[in-house]
Amino acid sequence: MFSIKKVKKVDRYFFFSLGANNMTSNDAMTLKIRLIAHIETWRPYTVIWCGLLSFSGALLTYKGIPPIHLSLFSLFIPIFGWIAGLYLADYLDRSLDKIQKEHRPIPSGRIKPIEALFIGGLFVLTGTILTALFRIENFLFIPLSGILVFTYAKYTKSKSFLGNINRGLLALTSFYFGVSAISFTLGEIPSYIWPISLVFLIHDMNTNLVGTFRDIEGDKKAGYLTIPVKYGIKPALIFSSILTILWLFLTLLFSIIYQVNNFYFFIIILIDIILLSIILFRSKQLYRRYSREKSLDIHKLFILERITLASAFIFIFASLQFAIFLYGLCLMLSAIFQFILRNQYEFNKWTL
Repeated sequence: MFSIKKVKKVDRYFFFSLGANNMTSNDAMTLKIRLIAHIETWRPYTVIWCGLLSFSGALLTYKGIPPIHLSLFSLFIPIFGWIAGLYLADYLDRSLDKIQKEHRPIPSGRIKPIEALFIGGLFVLTGTILTALFRIENFLFIPLSGILVFTYAKYTKSKSFLGNINRGLLALTSFYFGVSAISFTLGEIPSYIWPISLVFLIHDMNTNLVGTFRDIEGDKKAGYLTIPVKYGIKPALIFSSILTILWLFLTLLFSIIYQVNNFYFFIIILIDIILLSIILFRSKQLYRRYSREKSLDIHKLFILERITLASAFIFIFASLQFAIFLYGLCLMLSAIFQFILRNQYEFNKWTL
């Protein structure tokens, strides 16, 4: 279970004191435990991708960096919605998490179930209000995202391919949220948006599939028929490789059909391919000797790889300086948050 000693250890590396001088040591420690539990629930390494995906949709539709208010709107609103979805998913998964991950915020008691719903509701409310201030058309994506999160956690997560497709569609809501922040008229949306969205759909299906590798034992006990549970690790790895080849082929086909001649786009795609090669090598090791830790390490690389993929499209229309800054910032923040939080969230082991 969660250890207060571990909180003390991590607290040395966090950049907040939470006003501990104005409360008793027990009160301060309780507050820190609860705050860290909420940060774990947010999964900052994941929500960065969600915001970047939406912003890339806005930039590709605008064919350049949108006005500041629309850029911030497309970047941050989906993050609020994604965090709300994570609270709902953790609430719905609380029984499953008790089987193998009882250290997580809700099963461990650091966050009460009703509290998760309440805080998640606040994120929904914030996102809704901000959406109303900027683009009323984007309201469509609020209930749509909620439905997809609910159906994934409640129904399709346990049904192999359906769960992967569900998660891919959820990623698309972020991408199209950014697209619709610029234009909600089909005739005004550039034709290349559709093949790019297919790339992101297949890519996120694959990322979700790889994410199920580390949960095989718990999913088996709960009766969840994910692809690795139902068919085994080797067929799951083969299917993952097929999905990777497919979205990579579509990306290169897009660059040919639409005559992309941006040198830096291909440099970032090359970086992406290098990351994929490392992932493939690690996947072979996973097949030879399975462990949850190795599975998580592979998924960590996928988190960085998908930021690289989305950033490649941003390089097409953004200035070089801006694209490098945004890519570097998102990559750095995702890596830092994964380093600090992921081992605790998955295995109850603080990295620091």
